[in-house]
Amino acid sequence: MRRSIGAATLLAVVTLVGACSTAATQAPTQAPATAAPATAAPASAAPASAAPASMTPTSAAPATAAPASAAPAASIAAVPTSELVAPTKLTVCSDIPYAPQEFLDANGNPTGADIDIGAEIAKRLGLTEVVNNTVFDTIIEAIASPKCDIILSAMNITAPRVKAVDFIPYFQAGQSFVVSKGNPANITKTSDLCGKTVAVEAGTTEVDYLNGAGAYQGHGLSASCQAQGLKPITVSTFAKDSDAILALQSGHADAYFGDSPVAGYYVAQHPDQFQLSGLTVGVALEGIGVAKTNTQLRDAVQQALISMINDGTYLNILNKYGVASDAITAAVAAKINYLGH
Repeated sequence: MRRSIGAATLLAVVTLVGACSTAATQAPTQAPATAAPATAAPASAAPASAAPASMTPTSAAPATAAPASAAPAASIAAVPTSELVAPTKLTVCSDIPYAPQEFLDANGNPTGADIDIGAEIAKRLGLTEVVNNTVFDTIIEAIASPKCDIILSAMNITAPRVKAVDFIPYFQAGQSFVVSKGNPANITKTSDLCGKTVAVEAGTTEVDYLNGAGAYQGHGLSASCQAQGLKPITVSTFAKDSDAILALQSGHADAYFGDSPVAGYYVAQHPDQFQLSGLTVGVALEGIGVAKTNTQLRDAVQQALISMINDGTYLNILNKYGVASDAITAAVAAKINYLGH
């Protein structure tokens, strides 16, 4: 459920998409020079200590990567080149690292459940996947630029977001808190977070949940603390999720807050350093984002995903990364912009 984007950013994107709607049949142009780079600095200072090897921030990550598999001779649905950034390519915007959904392998190549799903969708459309590592706060803008064809980056579907882009449901996840081994801050319930520092990636629904913004307007965790006469939560935000977990590892935060698959992955990779607090909140759908003008691309991607679900390929990918319990059905994937209720 990673992932929220500020109202001002969404408004700008909606305006840009509306202005571009009359040019839907024109070939995309190159992304503007103002597009945010993949190597943007964290919103706040990174902890001083070194990251665990598998969590090292990826500021040097390549903008593109080779596909996971070759494109087939035939495709499920045709995609007009006017709806692609580059002919024969499916350009995927993803904010790396966010393991196990998107991260870099030992050779520095993008991998993860989202990356593999994108590669399989591309294959079924007769295209080749190209991964563009994009800072999450600007990832919807990247669709409007256009810098990429689709977003596959653990982005949950929210009412404000569907005003900017269309979403194809493909996954679901809750939100969990990671604490240091032994839980020295004794965080076992939400009120235990009061007066504590929680590290979180900027622009996420986790930030909104803590601060009472976006979908959580009026019932944030920090406000709940104050309503009980307790100290508010100190929300420490970082541009990259890997820097947020580093804050916990180095003692700059009492807890890390992120999607359940990601939280579980960090604990599984470093059980000697981290553990789950036992607190898990709301489950929501994540979606593949597509520009509203690119309806043929959207429908083709949806057809490819549904075919993957029906033949078992989708579940095999999720099993590979230990997140099969968060799978959705083909019936849910068939619902464009479905909020899950």
